Amino acid sequence: MKTLEHKHFKIYKPYGMLSQFASNSTQQKRKRFLGELAEFPKGIMPIGRLDEKSEGLLLLTTDGKMSNYINSRGIEKEYYALVDGDISEAQIKALRDGVEIGFDGKKYQTKPCKAFKLNKNPELPERSKKIRDARHGPISWISITLTEGKFRQVRKMTSAVGCATLRLVRVRVGDIHLGDLQIGSVTSIAL
Repeated sequence: MKTLEHKHFKIYKPYGMLSQFASNSTQQKRKRFLGELAEFPKGIMPIGRLDEKSEGLLLLTTDGKMSNYINSRGIEKEYYALVDGDISEAQIKALRDGVEIGFDGKKYQTKPCKAFKLNKNPELPERSKKIRDARHGPISWISITLTEGKFRQVRKMTSAVGCATLRLVRVRVGDIHLGDLQIGSVTSIAL
């Protein structure tokens, strides 16, 4: 009996696209879905999600066990967040230590994480939708690395320390990096 050879991909999910392939919801009929990016094999699924307004590295697989492993084993996920304001070391420390956010209608204390202010702007492709820039007040780029992934967690965390997220890009999952992928690009990988 021949065993199924699973396929794995990394993509640069664009801003404004859902991390799914289709929807039966009438509210989502006009939304953009991952299937626009390439012809994917039957049974493909995203490993985790990025919300519609987030962009960057998204892994896809036909292997449900691999998806479950990455989602449940505390694999690091690193994000670059452009935040409103000149974030202070005290605010960064609060992010590192864990902050209280709302999740499922309850208060939730985030786990300690890695967080630091980037010394220079990351080299990322320009986003399709314009972002408020430094002409309208100070902005900061930070790196946040989590081992958990609650709904809109990074956005809620930066908001909890008084710096709203203006742009959010996932740049790494475990040892897999976004690298120089361009927005909407798809490449086959080995997992």
